[in-house]
Amino acid sequence: MFRNFLSLSLLMLISACGLLCPTAAEPNPQTVMSSPYQLHFLDIHTGKRLDIVYRDDEGYDQTSLARLNRYLRDRRTSDIHTYDPRVFDLLHDLLASLGRPNGEIDVICGYRTPWTNEFLRTHGHHVARQSLHMQAMAIDIRIPGVPTAKLRDAALALHRGGVGYYAGNDFVHVDVGRVRRWVG
Repeated sequence: MFRNFLSLSLLMLISACGLLCPTAAEPNPQTVMSSPYQLHFLDIHTGKRLDIVYRDDEGYDQTSLARLNRYLRDRRTSDIHTYDPRVFDLLHDLLASLGRPNGEIDVICGYRTPWTNEFLRTHGHHVARQSLHMQAMAIDIRIPGVPTAKLRDAALALHRGGVGYYAGNDFVHVDVGRVRRWVG
């Protein structure tokens, strides 16, 4: 009986402190701020920048996704393809994991048409025949101020797709395909 009294007293004390109250762990809707998913890009070939919020608590913004598709179009043919939005989530999470949530991403290569992919492949570039760039599921990037080896390691730690390390050309390939790695 004494044990039950102590247990009951302890439960009452914990409850009075708010530790067992079911609403204590729930966030107050008025204090929760919306956390938009924002990305900052610089196309190294054109010098054009894009700062965009592509997603928020409600989901993906279709207008922003269309702007991203246009921005990451094949620069040789101007063809546009619908990007897998998981690529943008991957980039967002990659920046956060590097402690640079508002960092700028240098875009080396976004979407590639099959024609551009074959052109690059036959002109001495390390390009896979079935590159995920052709499905708008991949992007080649660098983050100013972050060594590419550190960027590679951060991308590998996410376990979210393929990671190619191109130290000689100072960029990292990331995609949302199966998890794998290579050195180019």
